[in-house]
Amino acid sequence: MTNKLVTLDDFTINQTRQFPKATGQLSSILRDISLACKIINKQVNKAGLVDIIGQFGATNIQGEEQMKLDVYADEALINVLKRSEHCAGIASEENDDFVAFEDEFSVNSKYVVLFDPLDGSSNIDVNAPIGTIFSIYKRVSELGQPVTADDFLQDGTKLMAAGYVIYGSSTMLVYATRLGVNGFTLEPSIGEFCLSHPDMQMKEDGNIYSLNQGNTIKFEEATCQFLQYCMEEHKEEKRPYSHRYIGSMVADLHRTLIKGGIFLYPADKKNKSGKLRLQYECNPMSFIVEAAGGMSSTGTQRVLEVQPIELHQRVPIYIGSKNMVKKAISFIEEQA
Repeated sequence: MTNKLVTLDDFTINQTRQFPKATGQLSSILRDISLACKIINKQVNKAGLVDIIGQFGATNIQGEEQMKLDVYADEALINVLKRSEHCAGIASEENDDFVAFEDEFSVNSKYVVLFDPLDGSSNIDVNAPIGTIFSIYKRVSELGQPVTADDFLQDGTKLMAAGYVIYGSSTMLVYATRLGVNGFTLEPSIGEFCLSHPDMQMKEDGNIYSLNQGNTIKFEEATCQFLQYCMEEHKEEKRPYSHRYIGSMVADLHRTLIKGGIFLYPADKKNKSGKLRLQYECNPMSFIVEAAGGMSSTGTQRVLEVQPIELHQRVPIYIGSKNMVKKAISFIEEQA
């Protein structure tokens, strides 16, 4: 790092220059997403002062009550990306189906964007960290035509970029490409995301486990055995591990990415297929963690290799430091 302030725009332009045939469309979409997240951040920061906290009165496709700020964030991202010349369509956790942009620029655009506009929205009313998760795929449908469902049902190995924005004590954007993972902190005085965490790497080991331990009674035996392992005393392995859980995947995984550890949201007796969404949460976060040297699994296969069959598909997830994820999976394999 030098003393020079490197903005997100500067950084993406410099990365684009490494590829002579790059069109700049992907970088442009990243800048559009960052703009939408600045708009969302402004509303998050004054959520206690205006009437945008609490429930909206409607439910999303998963049957969950939408929060007012959920709806605002969803509309902000859609409106900014719709005006972009380089986004062909979007899919959002808050909407039943994907949205194809059909103007003359959009139908010739190469990329589609999927996002969870406000992860951890149940934390809004208690002023706990929340975030936005996004992923970008190169479309597989014919250019010049509106996008199709196939463009949004690609597995995670096809991702071009993924990232998240965490709205907390500071606002930070972390995004990954195949070149690595970099973090940018919003400098409010100039309104720019500036490089603060270059080339982020995840520790192979950790001593923090993160999950909703209140659901233990619902977990399968293998998960319970792993939790017991985490809580047992072992001087050489520095156990018991610390339990930390915020209740927002963005916030919990942001800590895990920086400090090491494991985040898990396993299947249970009520949610046999898991709870978190493959395309909006698990794939983008898995792409980021793997690009930083970590690991992500459903317990039986690599998350990024799961072939999606529907937009709102759910999967279990074990994600974080490589050795901790391997240990959790070992209990599943033994149980099997």
